[in-house]
Amino acid sequence: MGRRTLIVVIAALGVVPVLSGLLGIVGGPAALPDGEAVNATVDGEYRFTNVFWLAAGLLIWWSLRRPQERAAVTRVILAIASLGGIARLVSVAVTGWPHPVFVGALVLELLVVPLVIWWHVRTFPRPAAPPRVS
Repeated sequence: MGRRTLIVVIAALGVVPVLSGLLGIVGGPAALPDGEAVNATVDGEYRFTNVFWLAAGLLIWWSLRRPQERAAVTRVILAIASLGGIARLVSVAVTGWPHPVFVGALVLELLVVPLVIWWHVRTFPRPAAPPRVS
């Protein structure tokens, strides 16, 4: 599969943090599937964290405007999202299984995103370093 297909896949993945980040900021935890009202501390922390999630999606889209030059940005953000899947696993161990939407997110983060990172590395290899002048 070519570069264009990869860019479309990553752009589509970027929709998730942009839309869910905006929803988290505006709607708070109550907007989640099975969501409910929480205390002010949890609500504020949730909305604050979603600013970073929204920013991650916007940075993914920004990185795709120059995919070769900004490959490191794309990979770092995708890797962080994948590590978020490990945090979800901790939550599963502590509190049990979440709503099916978030089980899907877990699968995406732990299986799909690492495959996309691998695909990205193969499609946009690191350019050769320029020769050193002595």
